[in-house]
Amino acid sequence: MKRILISKIKEKVSETVKIAGWVDVRRDHGKLIFIDLRDASGKVQIVAVPKNKEAREIADTVRPEWVIEVEGEVKKRPDNMVNPDLSLGDLEILVKNIVVLNESKTPPFEIGTDGYEVGEEIRLKYRYLDLRRERLRKNLQTRHNVVKFIRDYLSGCGFMEVETPILTKSTPEGARDFVVPSRLQKGKFYALPQSPQQYKQLLMAAGVEKYFQIAKAMRDEDTRGDRQPEFTQLDVEMSFAEQEDILNLAENLFTEMVHEIFPKKKITKIPWPRIDYDEAIKKYGTDSPDLRKDKNNPNELAFAWIINFPLFEEKKENGHFAPSHHMFTSPVKEDLKKLDTNPHDVRSYQYDISLNGLEISGGSIRIHNSDIQSKIFDLIGFGKEQKEYFNHMLTAFKYGIPPHGGIAAGVDRLVAILQNEPNIREVIAFPKTGDGRDLMMDAPSEINKEQLSELGIEIHPAGRNKKNKK
Repeated sequence: MKRILISKIKEKVSETVKIAGWVDVRRDHGKLIFIDLRDASGKVQIVAVPKNKEAREIADTVRPEWVIEVEGEVKKRPDNMVNPDLSLGDLEILVKNIVVLNESKTPPFEIGTDGYEVGEEIRLKYRYLDLRRERLRKNLQTRHNVVKFIRDYLSGCGFMEVETPILTKSTPEGARDFVVPSRLQKGKFYALPQSPQQYKQLLMAAGVEKYFQIAKAMRDEDTRGDRQPEFTQLDVEMSFAEQEDILNLAENLFTEMVHEIFPKKKITKIPWPRIDYDEAIKKYGTDSPDLRKDKNNPNELAFAWIINFPLFEEKKENGHFAPSHHMFTSPVKEDLKKLDTNPHDVRSYQYDISLNGLEISGGSIRIHNSDIQSKIFDLIGFGKEQKEYFNHMLTAFKYGIPPHGGIAAGVDRLVAILQNEPNIREVIAFPKTGDGRDLMMDAPSEINKEQLSELGIEIHPAGRNKKNKK
């Protein structure tokens, strides 16, 4: 007999089935032993009775988190025994045979709870156990549903999903890069991408026109609240697009996604409000205002666009300017002349999405003119050596790159908000701690002398973390 998922037993009433999964709870009522058995699809109660002596004896030995296989008859539970809290609470399986597939040690924490009461460090150390919780399983399923909706929606709009490299070049454009030593070109390093920004613009130069990717981004940042060294973003880029095209695309995508996947949630205002950056700062004191009517309502979603950002932040002490978004953001056409006279007053084609007081997305129309791009490099203080890091971009701009723009949305933060979770770690399968450690894999870790020698690397004693020194 072939095993079926527990969720399928509702189609098999009065039939004998084979199911398998983990023992969730075991209850000994004397003659009868009840076991709640779960798999990835759901949970059902099985009943071991004295007349099936061998099966009952095995049921008497099993403990929580053991993996077992069960054959038995699917039966309707008496009306007074129906469990309304379970989707299959009106059914049970009368056991005929039980096979123990694997035993389990007693877990280091309770798995049947939502897990908030358990210390995060021990949860992350035993994450494979933590993920057995129903809450976290639902989070992963919802994340899958969100990503699938995005892929289907954008594919239906004519976008092509293109994977861009993970091993790339270190360039001075924001946060610190994670670097990877090259064995074949000793003394040289790859960098892990902080975003696919340069690649997606080069795809526009290649004529792809409509690109998207569910992309990994890595940034070696200092510990800051709800951040991870690596995170996932929806990355989108369009050729021959104006700001309005991208705003409409993203707004329709997320609005339809909420209606489809989260029908109980209500969007505060459609179309979304559009707020000038200066107005947001003046009125709310932030560029990510929380516009919910009732901040205690977990099903209210207040999306808003923040537009007309300044191109530059406050002038640096060295007389140069810091980009408000990134160095590839296009100045507003009407303000181009101010680049020579008053750069601080130049507005940009930058736009952010705020959701319930958090920024979940940001994007811009990009520079597609090499002269303007070079001018921006000058204003932010790039000399000849730093400009050379971007020769590939400046060269590409000279070969007929179309006007283009895009947007990137944080998948982790979006799903966390939609699932009413307190932080993004609750919606990531294998997250790291606030200081970037993977407690389950014990990473980062030292590597042996042979590997270091092969890479041509020597670790200076002063640079070794004393806590990890062996």
